[in-house]
Amino acid sequence: MLRSMADSYRHPFFARAYAWLSQRMEPELGPHRHRLLAGLTGRVVEVGAGNGLNFAHYPTSVSHVLALEPEPHLRGLAELAALEASVPVAVVTGEASRLPMADASVDAAVTSLVLCSVPDPVQALAEIHRVLRPGGQLRFFEHVRADTPRLARVQRGLDATVWPRIAGGCHTHRDTISEIESAGFRIDQLESFRLPDIRVALPTSPHVLGTARRG
Repeated sequence: MLRSMADSYRHPFFARAYAWLSQRMEPELGPHRHRLLAGLTGRVVEVGAGNGLNFAHYPTSVSHVLALEPEPHLRGLAELAALEASVPVAVVTGEASRLPMADASVDAAVTSLVLCSVPDPVQALAEIHRVLRPGGQLRFFEHVRADTPRLARVQRGLDATVWPRIAGGCHTHRDTISEIESAGFRIDQLESFRLPDIRVALPTSPHVLGTARRG
């Protein structure tokens, strides 16, 4: 029997492990979330909200956040987090490839540790481009393809074998910056760093945080 689209987003073991781990990493991740969202205004769509840890960092200049999360367990946690947010947050079921909003209807879009796991990042970025108003911002915080050959080979090997199956569809070797630019965005700011910043990099250590603008 073919799996339904809803079933394809159910990762009960990974979702619980991610929620547990992300809470314990928040002292390190929180400052990056804060920088990601600083200065945002108006209407925002957050694609792949996970368990809602970004919500506490939205500035009060944001008038509304529509947060999409397809995984049921994480969506339930995000709904609880939305109750504590200082800005209005609506958490809904949704997927990145079909955003439930009109063309040019939001001021900003946010992706945070999610473009690695969407089934089709090209389509997801096309949808984000569609719903952003002209000149609207994409704020992104993602782990990405390594710029060192050895680690990049490790990432390719993981992606071709076990990693997506055990990590909720995550891919470690995606060239996210090139995909953002190919979708019609202009990169305004970009910072690259390791997270965690340890001597021997993990396959998911290379990260980027930045701002792109719809052309």
